[in-house]
Amino acid sequence: MTASAPTPAYRRLSVEERRSQLLEAALSLFAHGAPEDVSLDDVAEAAGVSRPLVYRYFPGGKQQLYEAALRSAAEELQQCFDEPRLGPLLPRLARALDRYLAFVDQHDAGFSALLQGGSVVETSRTTAIVDGVRRAAAEHILSHLGVTEPSLRLRMTVRMWITAVEAASLIWLDEDKQPPVGELRDWLVEQLVAMLSVTGRHDPQTAAVVEAVAADG
Repeated sequence: MTASAPTPAYRRLSVEERRSQLLEAALSLFAHGAPEDVSLDDVAEAAGVSRPLVYRYFPGGKQQLYEAALRSAAEELQQCFDEPRLGPLLPRLARALDRYLAFVDQHDAGFSALLQGGSVVETSRTTAIVDGVRRAAAEHILSHLGVTEPSLRLRMTVRMWITAVEAASLIWLDEDKQPPVGELRDWLVEQLVAMLSVTGRHDPQTAAVVEAVAADG
């Protein structure tokens, strides 16, 4: 007669571990469906806990949970552009876009709902969170360009490119993720160079950036 294997000891999660577990479950659900289609019961089931436990950690209900999950996703998106300033510029931007597009690929439905707006849980706070991602991405790009005090035209160009990246990502999802992600990434890098080149005709600071990019390549 063989001894049965010991039952694994139950480990109570800390407050932070439990909160992270719930956020991870919520992010997974929001990644594959519009926020208004996800209920607290869905989150509880995905996390393997009871609905009252979800309320214990997020007493504000679905709105509070959504904003917390959105904040978590925003932090991850901001980190996509946090590339060390080592080596040539364009490969750096390509690596940052690889991470960004991987996030888009993994959170396709949720990414669309987030950027297109119109969700019933959208508020001024959620809009501010999304705008914060855009501004942080622009600051990272300007840092990669080696600019600390950008001119108005250069700042506008970079922010326009961030908007173009978002739009291209949404269209890419709508087109069944075509062209292949590597082609999309290279195309977006080329678009930034083209936009900087056009702006450089009207702005000396941007012209200097374009020259530096050309010399770096």
